Amino acid sequence: MPNSLAFISGASSGIGMAIARKFASEGINLIISARREERLQSLADELKSKFGIAVHTLVLDVRNREDVLQQIGQLPATLQNIDILINNAGLASGLGPMHEGDIDDWEKMIDTNVKGLLYVSRAIAPLMKAREKGLIINIGSIAGKEVYANGNVYCATKHAVDALSKAMRIELSAFGVKVGQICPGAVETEFSVVRFHGDKERADKVYEGFDNLLAEDIAEAAWFMASRPGHVNINDMVIMPTAQPIASIIHR
Repeated sequence: MPNSLAFISGASSGIGMAIARKFASEGINLIISARREERLQSLADELKSKFGIAVHTLVLDVRNREDVLQQIGQLPATLQNIDILINNAGLASGLGPMHEGDIDDWEKMIDTNVKGLLYVSRAIAPLMKAREKGLIINIGSIAGKEVYANGNVYCATKHAVDALSKAMRIELSAFGVKVGQICPGAVETEFSVVRFHGDKERADKVYEGFDNLLAEDIAEAAWFMASRPGHVNINDMVIMPTAQPIASIIHR
């Protein structure tokens, strides 16, 4: 895959950052996007120095439709030949029963996990269609396969990602564009810190007493998907810690 170009959303931390590092180590040039400019630039500098690849940064909030379409639409022609799109930007906000839910939390999850994925895909998928090649990997969740107590709206958004991944695959397959999805279980990143609105002590307890997945595990899976030959598409991967057989059970 010499001179390939990947676009990764939510690249300033966690799974997105791990995927950026893995792909860079394999010689893939990158467009990395996220909201936090300082972190994004630090990662770009690291990857360029360590791996000698080209890295372009976009300070971007995927919830902002106009900004997404404008910034991606204004990429130089040399950066519009995107071979791989990793729709990684996503979050959980809050954990509680629906009848007590914070509507601001709901809006944040819907806007990021569903609408953000749609905005970025709408900007990039036509470029792949025109070239009749490309791969889109959507980072879903076990919450898109199962529903667990107090996960209601987050689970709904990730079920939407599951449905969209299937629909995109059907609609783009005629143009040689592949679509796959990775659905992780418990991965120790900033996920729980964000879910609990910055309460790190509560977030740390989520990962106590068992061997959780690491962001690098998901990056390896993404690279496996991306490195298959042209006639092979990995539709879906569900990746769980050994200690977590289903979403709602963790053996500690």
